[in-house]
Amino acid sequence: MTDHLLPGIQAHDVSTPRLRARVLERPAASEAASTVLFVHGNVSSSLFYQPTMLALAPDVRALAVDLRGFGESETLPVDATRGLSDFADDVTSVLDALGVDAVHLVGWSMGGGVVMQLMLDASERILSVTLESPVSPYGFGGTARDGSLLTPDAAGTGGGGANPDFVARLDANDTSADEATSPRSVYRSAYVAAPDALEHEDLWVASMLTTATGPDNYPGDSTPSESWPGFAPGGRGVLNTMAPTHFNASGIVDLAHKPPVLWVRGSADAIVSDTSFFDLNMLGQVGAIPGWPGAEVAPPQPMVSQTRDVLDRYAAQGGSYREVVFEGCGHSPHLEQHDAFVEALSAHLATPQ
Repeated sequence: MTDHLLPGIQAHDVSTPRLRARVLERPAASEAASTVLFVHGNVSSSLFYQPTMLALAPDVRALAVDLRGFGESETLPVDATRGLSDFADDVTSVLDALGVDAVHLVGWSMGGGVVMQLMLDASERILSVTLESPVSPYGFGGTARDGSLLTPDAAGTGGGGANPDFVARLDANDTSADEATSPRSVYRSAYVAAPDALEHEDLWVASMLTTATGPDNYPGDSTPSESWPGFAPGGRGVLNTMAPTHFNASGIVDLAHKPPVLWVRGSADAIVSDTSFFDLNMLGQVGAIPGWPGAEVAPPQPMVSQTRDVLDRYAAQGGSYREVVFEGCGHSPHLEQHDAFVEALSAHLATPQ
């Protein structure tokens, strides 16, 4: 997909013992003072981070990796029983292959969860962390504010929650905006709050369409549940990696080495919020899914509040974090508030470690 590269961005294939990974690079103008690695979110790829990479200071080496089953990286099965660890281990293998020992990490949405897993695995090599609209440290859906499971099997989370028509349209490379479930319509309604004001929409849709579909990739499989809405997470594929039965990164509060954290989000995020319409309990509450058993049994997940609670504990135990909220911004601050996002990120990267 070299025709989707912006001027100044280079693409490399990096072979590791785990996979062949596509890595985008905005090289430093001379000897790099630091290296930043961007980790994209679900149903996207490294292509989304090109404008951000190009805007960084010239002495920064900016890298962005395609996760397995996305972009131009190898499509391999995702073992969701490991949470986001397949992705995190892939990223580590890429850093090792590139000889990058110390790195600043930026993770968007699901990529924020990958970065939190990397903090748990190898915090000593992380100089700083930027979490952009991240998945909650307790996963996506199915938990109370303290991270406890609403049902033992996390009913209503994981691969069974994907819209089958959206998956079919990804598989068919649908670039239209004819239906609400087309990738372009989902980009316009969920990824950003004001799509008409933004450039490169065709590029972002092309990025979304690189998503490998199926039970081993997106969205994954599911299992039956006796609890509403009748399914629970399976053990394969992307959405199950973030099920709370498989993923919990709240242990970052206990790290001996705590990299400084910048948390960036939009106030109008449609995907990650305390009232997310991608949370089936929220859809049940508003009547979009019948049979909802009520707020005492199946309340919406307070995603943003959970992240703040965990980061408050992170700071109380010797770490530090800064929260930046862009009013009226959706799920993609790096696109919607590009200049302000780059300014906040650049200041964070310059913070003495």
